[in-house]
Amino acid sequence: MPTITILPHAEYCPTGATITAPAGTSICEAMLDNKINIEHACDMSRACTTCHVIVKEGYKSLGEPEEEEEDLLDRAWGLAPTSRLSCQAILAQADVTVEIPKYSINHAKENH
Repeated sequence: MPTITILPHAEYCPTGATITAPAGTSICEAMLDNKINIEHACDMSRACTTCHVIVKEGYKSLGEPEEEEEDLLDRAWGLAPTSRLSCQAILAQADVTVEIPKYSINHAKENH
């Protein structure tokens, strides 16, 4: 089972975290299943960028993003070459390290 290391984020994961999830699980699902309540305003339907993460290690193991994901990422705050929508980044067997950007494009948050 791959390990996801989440770097510290003041709101969602102040001390950082290390979690595991089965291959085939999205990074977003894995975080939510482990009480790391990352934003996901579109309920993981690939319609927003609120679950944007920057993959620091293990990017190539996630597979190529589809064109629709890349188009959405153009609107994300703090875009990096290894940015992904965590709802679309599906775990393989390799471990990954992710950073949740400090801000998102959401002006209002809902309790998910």
